[in-house]
Amino acid sequence: MDTHDRYASVRYLVTDVQSAIDFYTNHLGFTLDSSAGAAFADVRRGPLRLLLSGPASSGARATPPEANVPGRNRIHLVLDDLDAEIDRLRAAGLAFRSEVVSGPGGRQVLLADPDGNLVELFQPASRG
Repeated sequence: MDTHDRYASVRYLVTDVQSAIDFYTNHLGFTLDSSAGAAFADVRRGPLRLLLSGPASSGARATPPEANVPGRNRIHLVLDDLDAEIDRLRAAGLAFRSEVVSGPGGRQVLLADPDGNLVELFQPASRG
């Protein structure tokens, strides 16, 4: 079984690959899988492989200029304790893009990486 059979991959276009690596590995529990300097890196967390494509990467070069902006799409990370994670990330100096929102499925808050790509931190509602 090779990498594309084991992981779900998402590509985020970033302006600074090293800043993105630092953000995801230092703050969100990803591990660095590979790096090609300023062009590209991939980081993993569980079955998620996040492709960080810098301006020189083929992924970024293939993207039309009008589509090269962060969008409403986001990765979704499930947590056991959302409040503790918010406290930890705020202590690290990170700012959130939303307030905590609650619904029947759980609670969530949005965080942005250095390029504005959204990350949803989600704590499922208790079942019982």
